[in-house]
Amino acid sequence: MRVMNRVSRYRKGAIILEIQSPIPEKFINLLWKNEVEVKFLRRESITTFTLEVSLKDYEIIEQCAEKSSSKIRVLSRKGWGYYWVKIRRRATLALGFIFFLGLLYLLSTFIWSIDIITDGTLTPYEIRRQLMSFGVTPGIHKSKINVYTLEQKMIKGNKDILWIRIRTEGAKLKVSVLERQSPPQLVNDTEPCDLVAKRDGQIVRIYAVAGTAIVKPQEVVKKGQVLILGEEGREGTKSIVHAKGEVTANTFYEKEERIPTVGVKRQRTGKYVEKAYIYIGTNKFYLKNSINKFEKYDKIEDNSKPIKTERYYEVVETSYEVDVEVVKKEIFQKLYDLITLNLDKSIKVVDKITDSRVDGQELVFRVAIIAEENIAISQHK
Repeated sequence: MRVMNRVSRYRKGAIILEIQSPIPEKFINLLWKNEVEVKFLRRESITTFTLEVSLKDYEIIEQCAEKSSSKIRVLSRKGWGYYWVKIRRRATLALGFIFFLGLLYLLSTFIWSIDIITDGTLTPYEIRRQLMSFGVTPGIHKSKINVYTLEQKMIKGNKDILWIRIRTEGAKLKVSVLERQSPPQLVNDTEPCDLVAKRDGQIVRIYAVAGTAIVKPQEVVKKGQVLILGEEGREGTKSIVHAKGEVTANTFYEKEERIPTVGVKRQRTGKYVEKAYIYIGTNKFYLKNSINKFEKYDKIEDNSKPIKTERYYEVVETSYEVDVEVVKKEIFQKLYDLITLNLDKSIKVVDKITDSRVDGQELVFRVAIIAEENIAISQHK
């Protein structure tokens, strides 16, 4: 009766039963006598068989089982009534899933990140600032962006942009920019000029194609000093020409870096708090807003997903004395790389000088290189 009470509300369903009876024929005769509709009757053993009946007849089957000393076991249930029971039990899960799909769809209608690809000297920062001036920022609804109109505005608003392509891909706005290149300046070879030094240096060799060299090897020259004069011929028969040639000299580049003699080491304790939020339009909504009570911390932001996070890791600081020999090699290499990074490929490094010293509470590291390059540039008369 306990099973019957639990499922009596769903009487249109069907159940599959396993019957154990010492006299199976007696149990089946009682069912037929009580006009119980039986389906899929199947013998499993001498005393055991299975059958399918309507749930509304379950009470009669219990009475038949009692009269024939039989045991009943419910194997399975069928019918919409049982499906409705399952759905009701999982209503919260189903509603949560529907809400998640709705939220996912809603979030997909916004732009959450902007990827910018540029070339030349035009930086992604400049493009991002220009997009912000047109109201395009992470969190904007896609319906507010007309990519073709925005492309035209960007080109009109920035004379350095030759071509731009803006497209939405999922929750990303992808921007590709081609920078406008200035046409090369044409040099008039017939216009009189001198060759002067573009920087200080010590002359190594001179090769004059046109004009008269007025400096010699080993001579130290200053920036702006005339190297090859745009004149040819002897006094009285001199003619003004467009000076041409190369003047190779040893030039000097250097960089310096200062660091404290006492360093501070930051180490995480393992404790952290986290904030999670989303943008809907320009409004920020916190899903989790933990209070940061750390005096010193590292802040890590993750803006790559629709749900953005901020983590604050607690750190402790300890002082230590800097070992010059440990940091020297690394800083020397860093300074050397910074110097050579901006050198033209035609410039040849012939020597490197390194130096370190203590200046009060600071360590001073200096790297200088001697390079060999052509220092001659044209200067019109």
